[in-house]
Amino acid sequence: MTQPANRKRFTVPIGPQHPALKEPGHFAFDVDGEIVQSASVRLGYAHRGIEKATESRTWVQNLYLLERICGICSHIHATAYCLGVEKLAQVEVPPRAQAIRSLVAELERIHSHLLWLGVAAHESGFDTLFMYSWRDRETVMNILEVMTGNRVHYSANVLGGVKYDVDDQQAATIREGLDFLEERTLHYLEVVSTDSLFLQRTRNIGVMDREAAQLSGVIGPTGRASNVQRDVRLDSPYAAYADHPITPVYETTGDLLARFVVRLREQLTSIDYIRMLLDHLPNSPLTTRMPRRVKAGEAISRVEAPRGELFYYIKSNGGDMPDRIHVRTPTLCNIASVAQLVIGQHLADVPMILVGIDPCFSCNDRTSVICQDGQRDMWDWARLRQYGIDHYGTHYTKDLG
Repeated sequence: MTQPANRKRFTVPIGPQHPALKEPGHFAFDVDGEIVQSASVRLGYAHRGIEKATESRTWVQNLYLLERICGICSHIHATAYCLGVEKLAQVEVPPRAQAIRSLVAELERIHSHLLWLGVAAHESGFDTLFMYSWRDRETVMNILEVMTGNRVHYSANVLGGVKYDVDDQQAATIREGLDFLEERTLHYLEVVSTDSLFLQRTRNIGVMDREAAQLSGVIGPTGRASNVQRDVRLDSPYAAYADHPITPVYETTGDLLARFVVRLREQLTSIDYIRMLLDHLPNSPLTTRMPRRVKAGEAISRVEAPRGELFYYIKSNGGDMPDRIHVRTPTLCNIASVAQLVIGQHLADVPMILVGIDPCFSCNDRTSVICQDGQRDMWDWARLRQYGIDHYGTHYTKDLG
């Protein structure tokens, strides 16, 4: 059947405020009927200026600021920062502290994947899976609260080590919680692999083969679901991963179902790894002496966050504050793939394809550069503030008129 000559495409906007997205991000999809023809992504709605703020705070103060980049990945951000500063200061962290850093990181990975499972299930209309997975997420949050006193921003790290030890009673609590989480994860793995309605929303949807994944630069579980064999814990070991290698999880189909399976299997791997760490916790102090001033130089640190590689660049001028800190988060690498994956898919599948990369908008937002009349100019805070007052004041006055 031939299409009418005057048929037009429509642009469907999603965000920045949208019931399917709990964080602000704007997507524009050009559709022909129900099929997406092209897509664009706009970020920048949650920029908080954290990188700039680090330049006016001490090395210790920045530890707690950088934890706030992402609530679900707070520990891994602190770990990446500590590793870089400790490298600059030429400080060697005791083995027990390194093991506890990895232990908390794997608990955080379980927490993040369970939270994502619930959000992804909600986007597919599977609210029963959403409620059950978030109920079970309380188990790992309770474990982290027993260890650190906190359920979200754990603040387990200090420069030169960790704050908290793991005693026998805490170890027993962790093991009990892991037994429950293992049973539930196996159940969820069976559900996502066998439920017929769920398979209709995930199998052969948003397929990204290994070549396309490498070309798009996707990382973390999103890449490993397309058989991209990269994991910082194995490729560039840090903390306890150097002494106790972890076994990464890969899938080959590269569709939405594979992204579910990879994350659930990663939870099982994390559970086994935590048990191994509890069995082999070294005897050593928890901290070592850290200088107040860090010698001048530059350092990078790479860690495997729940969403993929987290990269920190740190520069010191020899004082008690950093000269520059730059953070590249995994969502920044993965978000571009969405604009390609949705092409040719039904509009109804777009939220699921988006949630398949486990996006975090607050931790990947950056400042925007605006060119006016072909000229690029840097604005300080006072000028930016005045621009906002003038802009919104003018619009407000027009609205009143």
